[in-house]
Amino acid sequence: MSELSIIQQIVIWLLPILFAITLHEVAHGWVAYRLGDPTAKLLGRLTLNPLRHIDWLGTVLLPILILIISQFQFTFGWAKPVPVNAHNLRSQRQMIYVAAAGPLANFLMAIAWAVIARLGVAWDPQIHSFALFMVYAGHAGVLINLVLMVLNLLPIPPLDGSRVISHLLPARYAYLYNKIEPFGFLILLVLLVTGLLKYLLIPPVYFLSKFISQLVGF
Repeated sequence: MSELSIIQQIVIWLLPILFAITLHEVAHGWVAYRLGDPTAKLLGRLTLNPLRHIDWLGTVLLPILILIISQFQFTFGWAKPVPVNAHNLRSQRQMIYVAAAGPLANFLMAIAWAVIARLGVAWDPQIHSFALFMVYAGHAGVLINLVLMVLNLLPIPPLDGSRVISHLLPARYAYLYNKIEPFGFLILLVLLVTGLLKYLLIPPVYFLSKFISQLVGF
């Protein structure tokens, strides 16, 4: 994408980022609703309208800033968390499924974006400008969704991976583990600034992107 202007690259990345973050949160709320918790539905959060989920810092400003700083090689962000009341679930352990729903949604979206990119290639991007957009946006969609999936599976409270671990641990250890949560963002920031975060993300993202490429016939 180096031949594109900054504005063109932002336009290409914006749609995949909005879908990745929005559907991630909707997936949490939808699974919670199916398991007995209507909180997200009652608050109107089971919608694909991104305006209901956007956090202007985490969904728009920070992802675009990271994109520009990383020269459009990497980004991440967040939306307004969908509220879930675990006490409404049939079992407290079902929070594992609620937590896992977001990363799973990102994985499925990565496959969908890969299919879009594959269709763009078949349509011939050398002739059709929209086909070229499909290819670029498809690649961006695969990357952002895999990064969000792997990032959210890190066992750092309050990321989704920590929610899964917390509900697998005995109550006493889960309580101690969850006390890390107020420092979770600081831990992520340190990992990002020191460059350690990319070493945690790149290997699984690369492996999954190769798997998806083979799956859709790239």
